[in-house]
Amino acid sequence: MAGPRLAVRHPSHLREAPGRARAFELPGGVHNATPSRLVFGAGALAELPRLVGELGGRRALIVSTPGRRGLADRAAALLGDRCAGILPEAVSQVPIETAIRGRELFRASGADVLVSIGGGASVGLGKAIALETATPVIAVPTTYSGSEMTGFCGITIDGVKRMHTSLNMLATCVIYDPELSVTLPVEVSAASAFNALAHCVDVVYVPTAAPAMLAAAYEGAAVIADALPRVVRDPSDLDARADLLYGGMLAGAALTGGFALQHGLAHTLGGSFGVPHGHSHAVVLPHVAAYNARFAPEPLARMARALGVADLAPALFDLLVVSGLPTSLRAFGLDEGIVERTVAITVETDNGLNPGPMTPEGIRAIVMDALDGRRPGGASA
Repeated sequence: MAGPRLAVRHPSHLREAPGRARAFELPGGVHNATPSRLVFGAGALAELPRLVGELGGRRALIVSTPGRRGLADRAAALLGDRCAGILPEAVSQVPIETAIRGRELFRASGADVLVSIGGGASVGLGKAIALETATPVIAVPTTYSGSEMTGFCGITIDGVKRMHTSLNMLATCVIYDPELSVTLPVEVSAASAFNALAHCVDVVYVPTAAPAMLAAAYEGAAVIADALPRVVRDPSDLDARADLLYGGMLAGAALTGGFALQHGLAHTLGGSFGVPHGHSHAVVLPHVAAYNARFAPEPLARMARALGVADLAPALFDLLVVSGLPTSLRAFGLDEGIVERTVAITVETDNGLNPGPMTPEGIRAIVMDALDGRRPGGASA
């Protein structure tokens, strides 16, 4: 007599594709590589001295932006005589001149560990220093982009932001303390969250992403889309801040799988035309999603289901409106004069991973839609 049958609930992605054979290859090097240690929780910054010690560090140089100098001072106080100094010179888009100065000051300080504390600018400068010094990095992010999870860094050289990849830039440890982001202004929070959301969307169709990173992308996007309106409604909500930080962490893990047109276009707008990094991602994301939906319908339809929406591109635009962020590039003082140079740089820096063709015509249409703030499938905002 047969025994009782065990009912197994299969994951949704398996139910959608029964009998499909699996085949994938994990790329080597920096792709899909994440930090070996993560520390997450309210008050986790207090763990910094212990973590520096566990790395064998004798002296740590703290990297921050000028605006985060107070937080850098707090970290320095925790480290005491293990602090080799503070470098409060990080700026957005990581200009190569700042990176070179940072490397010089790091070598002069006698430090053997870097601590990058703050937003993407601080994390980026820490990476740019580590790129040539191969120094262990402890990242303490206070925003949500997830850059601290990757060995990628865009460095602006001669007015063009160019992507660099190296395991030297991969943090050894990341400290996630949601208490550090509670005072982050709503607009900065929303822009950073959209940056993370762009990481999630842009990875699901690239061929270099491992299955684990795709799972992180879908989960991260769902968490971010849920938490962002809660933070907008109540910036002091620590649970919502923690969720957004968790979503950003997943987005960063997803980004290690690779990136495509979304990032190329946003980096062009930021590095060449000064659009703040998070805002550049936010404004173009709905339009890149609409463009790529024609060439990668299955992964982007799954992303829509993860967010609980019927159509991804207009839903992303609507979330942009709910977040109170600008919906057009004109809000940043740009006009039609930037279109052709944007197209040329984006085509030039194409990494070959986008599912849709990187043609001047296609990119030009995306830029014009973003310039005017047209809702995909509908009217302008």
